[in-house]
Amino acid sequence: MWPPPSVFPNRMKSTMSETTLKGIENYLRQRKEQLITRLEKVQQDVTAEHSADWVEQAQERQNDEVMDAIGNESRVELSRINQALERLERGEYTTCSQCGETINLQRLEAVPYTDLCIQCASAAD
Repeated sequence: MWPPPSVFPNRMKSTMSETTLKGIENYLRQRKEQLITRLEKVQQDVTAEHSADWVEQAQERQNDEVMDAIGNESRVELSRINQALERLERGEYTTCSQCGETINLQRLEAVPYTDLCIQCASAAD
C-alpha cells in the first residue's frame, strides 16, 4: 500500500524535502524489486511443463493467459518506476515533463512514478 505510513515523517506542505524524496525513492526501489520477483515467478509459471491431460491443459492455458496479463502489467509498472528513478537521478523528478511546472507533493505520493502534474494528466485523459 502506498504510501507506507512511515515514509513521510517530516512532510512539508509546499516544498519537497530531501526526506520526502528519499522516502519516495526507497519506495520505488522496493517496488522495483517486488516487480522483478513477480516477473521471475510469472516466467517460471508460464514455462512450466503442461499436463498430458487435455482438460488440465485447457485450464493451464487459461492460467497462462492470466499470468501473461499479470506479467504485462508488471512490466509496464516496472518501466514507469525505472523512468521515475532516472528522473530522480537527473534532478527532474518533481518537474512535469509536459509543462515544466512543479508536480504537487500529494500527486507524487499518490502516483510516485508519474511524470505529469495533475493539470497535464487531466488534460491527457
